Amino acid sequence: MNLRLANMAMAGKLCVIALVMLAFGYALGPIYNAICEMTGINILALGERNNTGVDTSRVVNTQVDRSRTITVEFDANSRGPWEFKPAQRSLQVHPGELTTVVYEFQNVQNRRMAAQAIPSYAPQQAAAHFNKLECFCFTQYTLEPGEKKSWPVVFVIDPKMSRDVATITLSYTFFEVGGKVPEAPIAAVDAGSGPKAGS
Repeated sequence: MNLRLANMAMAGKLCVIALVMLAFGYALGPIYNAICEMTGINILALGERNNTGVDTSRVVNTQVDRSRTITVEFDANSRGPWEFKPAQRSLQVHPGELTTVVYEFQNVQNRRMAAQAIPSYAPQQAAAHFNKLECFCFTQYTLEPGEKKSWPVVFVIDPKMSRDVATITLSYTFFEVGGKVPEAPIAAVDAGSGPKAGS
């Protein structure tokens, strides 16, 4: 009986611990938002909370240097038979400002390919201050014949970058990894007519 009572007591303690952890998990969101509001950290998240009654019209991201404007040019180089280009060739940003640009890709071959992009920067000193939060260059992709992709690049230019730099060129070279990959499976190809329509 003592063992049974000990087991029940242990089960009760574990239930209480689980409930406390669950309550703490629910409380983390409001606690995080309150800290961000007080300190000004992650000020971008406040815009998402506009419908909660928070007045964001007076909120200013102090990390953005509005006294400077930098022109960012986007370039795309292909090492193979495919189409690869930025959706826009350039834009102007303030250091510290979160910015998104999209690159477009299409595999115009009649076979699958595995590919990846490598970024480069001009001038060279900009590389240390060009912070990418999201980038397709972090991943290797397998693309089917005719497949199209649009990939975002989300970046912030560090306000500490030298004031001498007024223009940055972000260039991607998209290349095939490991040469040719195996042909697409027979089921994906119509006999004697190549890839299916729409490829």
